[in-house]
Amino acid sequence: MKLLAGTSKGVFAVGESGEVVSVLPDRSVRDLAGVGRRVLAGADTGIFASDDGGRTWRPRGLEGRTVWKILAGPDGLGPVYAGTQPAGVFRSEAGAESWQEVETFRRAPGADRWCVPVTPRQPGRARALVVDWTDRKRLWVGVEVGGVVSTDNGGATWRIDLPGGNPDIHMMVAHPAKAGVLFASTGYGRLDGVAEMIEGNAGVFRSDDDGATWRYAWRGVTPSYARPMCIDPRPPHGLTVASAPTAFSSYKDEGGARAMLYRTEDGGETWRSLGDREHSPSAANFHGLVPDPSAPGGVLVGTDTGEIWRVGDRGEWRRLAAGLPSVLSLLPLR
Repeated sequence: MKLLAGTSKGVFAVGESGEVVSVLPDRSVRDLAGVGRRVLAGADTGIFASDDGGRTWRPRGLEGRTVWKILAGPDGLGPVYAGTQPAGVFRSEAGAESWQEVETFRRAPGADRWCVPVTPRQPGRARALVVDWTDRKRLWVGVEVGGVVSTDNGGATWRIDLPGGNPDIHMMVAHPAKAGVLFASTGYGRLDGVAEMIEGNAGVFRSDDDGATWRYAWRGVTPSYARPMCIDPRPPHGLTVASAPTAFSSYKDEGGARAMLYRTEDGGETWRSLGDREHSPSAANFHGLVPDPSAPGGVLVGTDTGEIWRVGDRGEWRRLAAGLPSVLSLLPLR
């Protein structure tokens, strides 16, 4: 399998034998996305595009912003969205040749308070995007820290929802086969600091009504802090989530990151570990996480120790590459 890895030090091409080549250096790349034949990289210095499978890149806008999320339609022909820090939403109707800001998003209720409550305080991040591709006026944005910000009229008006009262939104996905079903992974961040680290204050939430109401779907699962998440487009649409004790859990910690990888096939009613003996828990933390296109139910996951693993539906782990910087995002190439 050939794939691209977005890391803390740029984009690397990974060959079928595990060889790695730097193709876009000197920047942190939070997300990678395919748009038709084009590949887009969301970096801490804007958007970059490649039209030759990741071999060469050129800047394509949003300079001065950190791009946390890129979302394109399933056919690659519709609009492309980007979520940034400071919290903003941008749309391209021209294959990411140019971008227009959805300016009304910045005027959503409570937007003036969005932030990442560290010291010194950072601007909020629009780090999760979901679009209803059957009705493209419907858009959900996960803000860290701010909540789920949604519109059903193309941005004319916006609504704020807090899953379980939690505004610390990390990832969001929509169920591929069940209209109105959304999942959000969350952490302990709050607008005024950090919540108590107890069950219910971080983890996975599920909505069955387009985000209007949410219920906690992470009971009994530890560690609670949930961040990377993906859902398989193929039945039974397994939802895979990586979790760790805190936002800063790392392989450098005493005892390692103590991270786990979990899977549910019933929408969060029950969960099972995908960890093998070495990864239950894992000393390395997990960041990049995507479905494995070559294996239904499988995922590809990157670690903060610079490794990329293929994980099977039954928890079989095979290392695909090592020696990279911290792996933040992954994109299998067709």
